[in-house]
Amino acid sequence: MAKTAKKTTASKKDSTSDSTKKKGFSRQHKMIFGTLLLLFSIALALSFISFYIYGQQDQSAVHEVANRGIEVRNWLGKFGAYLANLFVYEGFGVAAFIFVRLFFLTGMYLILDLSVRKLRSSWFWDSFVAIIVAVIFGFFATKLPELGGVIGFEMNDYLQDYLGKTGTLLVLIFGLIIFLIFRMKVSPDAVKNLFEKTKNKVAEDFEALKKSREESKSYNLEEFAVAEEPELVKKEPVVKPASKFEINKEDIKPTINNSSELNLDPKPKKVVSVPELVVDEVPHHEEFVIEKVAEEETIEENTASRLVADFGLFDPTLDLSNYKFPTLDLLKEYSTGGITINQAELEENKNRIVETLRNYKIEIAQIKATVGPSVTLYEIVPEAGIRISKIKSLEDDIALSLSALGIRIIAPIPGKGTIGIEVPNKNPTMVSMKSVIGSARFQEAEMELPIALGKTISNETFVVDLAKMPHLLMAGATGQGKSVGLNAVLTSLLYKKHPAEVKFVLVDPKKVELTLFNKIERHYLAKLPDGGDAIITDNAKVINTLNSLCIEMDNRYDLLKDAMVRNIKEYNDKFKGRKLNPENGHRFLPYIVLVVDEFADLIMTAGKEVETPIARLAQLARAIGIHLIIATQRPSVNVITGIIKANFPARIAFRVTSKIDSRTILDTAGADQLIGRGDLLYTNGNDVVRVQCAFVDTPEVERITEFIGSQKAYPEAYLLPEFVGPDESGTKLDMDISERDTLFRDAAEIIVTAQQGSASLLQRKLKLGYNRAGRLIDQLESAGIVGPFEGSKARGVLIQDLSSLDDFFNNEKNTF
Repeated sequence: MAKTAKKTTASKKDSTSDSTKKKGFSRQHKMIFGTLLLLFSIALALSFISFYIYGQQDQSAVHEVANRGIEVRNWLGKFGAYLANLFVYEGFGVAAFIFVRLFFLTGMYLILDLSVRKLRSSWFWDSFVAIIVAVIFGFFATKLPELGGVIGFEMNDYLQDYLGKTGTLLVLIFGLIIFLIFRMKVSPDAVKNLFEKTKNKVAEDFEALKKSREESKSYNLEEFAVAEEPELVKKEPVVKPASKFEINKEDIKPTINNSSELNLDPKPKKVVSVPELVVDEVPHHEEFVIEKVAEEETIEENTASRLVADFGLFDPTLDLSNYKFPTLDLLKEYSTGGITINQAELEENKNRIVETLRNYKIEIAQIKATVGPSVTLYEIVPEAGIRISKIKSLEDDIALSLSALGIRIIAPIPGKGTIGIEVPNKNPTMVSMKSVIGSARFQEAEMELPIALGKTISNETFVVDLAKMPHLLMAGATGQGKSVGLNAVLTSLLYKKHPAEVKFVLVDPKKVELTLFNKIERHYLAKLPDGGDAIITDNAKVINTLNSLCIEMDNRYDLLKDAMVRNIKEYNDKFKGRKLNPENGHRFLPYIVLVVDEFADLIMTAGKEVETPIARLAQLARAIGIHLIIATQRPSVNVITGIIKANFPARIAFRVTSKIDSRTILDTAGADQLIGRGDLLYTNGNDVVRVQCAFVDTPEVERITEFIGSQKAYPEAYLLPEFVGPDESGTKLDMDISERDTLFRDAAEIIVTAQQGSASLLQRKLKLGYNRAGRLIDQLESAGIVGPFEGSKARGVLIQDLSSLDDFFNNEKNTF
């Protein structure tokens, strides 16, 4: 990871952001355009200056640029004379120099690859003040039109025609006040503080001057007293020069009140008062300097800010910076793009609904229809006094009168004061994947993992965020659209997320549904480091993969703990801000999406070995970016246990055969009334939404995977941590001391000190990859330092302290 970070740092200087590359505006283009603007600003400045020197002489040659026989005095020739005439004389006058500054700043921002958006405010306010300055010069300097230019003169003349001179002056003052308040951030409080600060400074200076005068006056009085009144001076103790000092022998005899120490200082002691520091006996001839120790600064944040300023935010997509997302033309358009409304069918269904309800003495006050791709929703408002349960009980009678399969009554519709009756269309419209992927709702979705499922009854694209679900349970009878739904989910993520941002773990017991995604193995797929296929079809290998995901989950939680963040988004933001050191094991964490096409088959063959890691992932993995999508024919209690089901609030139900199955999936009826062919109900713990799933065919998926697979990829697929099963643990790998890893003793000391036998601990402390750390754990187990593998728990440490470890190594040397 450290090498990757260094490579990223080195190449960041010569790279632009991914968004800039998508627009086709590279770093070289910015350099060229910025240099052009920089030189143009210098040319403007020179032409403006020379205009005020030779402007009148060049005035006649401005409009004869093509005539080579006419000479001009402008320093930039005819081109400069034309620019000066355009910007200064016919423009803003002296205020035209403001545009020199604007072009210069824009050029510097482009050359330094800074955000040009920050200049929007400068362009607006500088243009504003240029107009104000031009009008001011036009107001006061009427005899010098070159100062205000044509714009200043004409605007001033226009304002005076309507407002007069006084009104024009007030408008100019108001414009200056707007500029000072919004641009210069001048406020009454700031002005008040400025006056108070100035007043306090003057008062302090006055006090200091007064004090210095009083001190000098007192010194003069003392000298005068010494000169005029010698008899008074004799009464005071006389301090003799340093070269002539006398010692009174009687005074230095040791007594209770007089110590035996000699004071040979010719001058009396003085006490120098310093805040929080008292210094005695400072000789007048020694320079006394007090140094204040500088406080230590916290450099972590400063270092991160400096790195961001030098290299920008870390870009996880830099390794595949030229990656291109699939285009919409790879998908097929199955319909004309609109819904065909059969007016006669709508009128007939409405009449039958009203007639059926009237037969049971239920009057309707209002009815309206909303036509969807495969289902039409009839919203009715019954007369006052009609019980909703009475209408709900007539579901089969209404279906009989309409001769339609799949009548579903929503009583009442959430958020509305109406009752809904969903009736299938005789000629349903197919919803293509192209129409939902190309919709603005999906393209502009600001979600971590957006999924376009299809279209609702109101013909709106239905987009949900997998990161918010956080896990998805799909169920339905055979042939009702589960596999197409999985393809729609994967296709949505391929169209929205870069290979560096998301990885898929695909489990396909059928062995034929997800094999097309093998072509994007080195872009999007994650697998175990055993060299096998990325698409998992062997149930025995599924167990190792699920346990490996549990290890990955634990490792990620350790990284989040070290980074002091709560979820993967905060962690990645902190890593992009270069606040985490890759040398300490930190790395950018992509989202991992586990897709299981037929979960019931895994439970039948593996049982508890699959249920335990799935339950752990469902409970804990949401915060660190591991999300599960599980599809099954019927999520019965023996397939989806209560613990797993409780962590799957997001459910998708395709058509099932009985109400019991519908309640098992959605905790409510309705899935048994669907019409099949991608007709589904979606719930995330609250309302149930009916959606027509988007159809994506096998040739479309094949084109998408070929488009992605033909581009530059990573050297290998995203490797999950190595998992050693219980039957493989405890093998005597390195009984010979000479075959042990060179870091064996260091690893043993770390494990014994921490009393925790985990490979992730060795990764962080010794800065190793997971494979080498796993081998060290195996060697420590074979040596008897750590205990055997215990599933998701850390291994036990069999040696209690470092002294016992030293005895262990000494005995081992004597043995061998």
